[in-house]
Amino acid sequence: MPKKIKPTGKQISMLALHAVVFAVVTAASWMLYDKHDGHWAYPWPAWTTAAWALALLGHFCVVFTSFEDKGYEVFQQQK
Repeated sequence: MPKKIKPTGKQISMLALHAVVFAVVTAASWMLYDKHDGHWAYPWPAWTTAAWALALLGHFCVVFTSFEDKGYEVFQQQK
């Protein structure tokens, strides 16, 4: 069974930085969103928010759910 890789401090701090930048930029984009005085308008910030949230979720998964690959050394030797 492969062992789980423990995240380093730098990986965790970069994930935290990613989360902070995501929160600030998302809040700013929704504040700049023009609601057209109560009339319906296309919610363009929803696309960037959803895409970036998926990227943040992927970053979280890479940091906290990584396992070692036992065949990596064999792969490197075959090159």
